[in-house]
Amino acid sequence: MTIERSFPPAGSPVIRTIAMPADTNPAGDIFGGWLMAHMDLAAGNVAMRRAKGRTATVAVDAMSFLSPVLVGDEVSFYGEIIAVGRTSLKIRIEAWRRKREDEETIKVTEAIFTFVAIDQERRPRPVD
Repeated sequence: MTIERSFPPAGSPVIRTIAMPADTNPAGDIFGGWLMAHMDLAAGNVAMRRAKGRTATVAVDAMSFLSPVLVGDEVSFYGEIIAVGRTSLKIRIEAWRRKREDEETIKVTEAIFTFVAIDQERRPRPVD
C-alpha cells in the first residue's frame, strides 16, 4: 500500500486544513480520529465527483501513523482513484503535514477508502 517518496503526489490537494488546539488529546497531540475524519472527507469528495452523486464509505484499509501532526501544522490531503467497480470506488488518500513556518512536507499517513455509489433510497447504484 505504501508508495515510498519524499514529496507529496503531483497536483493539488483535495482539501487542506490547519491542526488547531481543539483537535488534540489531553497530552496535546492531534487525535488520529481527527486525521481519519479529514481523510474520509477528502475521499468522499473524490468519490462523489467521480460517481456524480451521493456515495457512502463502506471500508477503510489499514492506516499507519508515520509522523505526528502538531498544533499549527498545515495538513494537505491528496486523493487518487485506484479502482472503479460496478457500484464501488477505491480511493487512496495521503496526508502530508507542513509546519507553517517551513516548506518541508512530511507524509503523515495513507489509507485506501472504499465507497459505494448510492441512490436517494440509499441503495447501491452503478457508477457512471
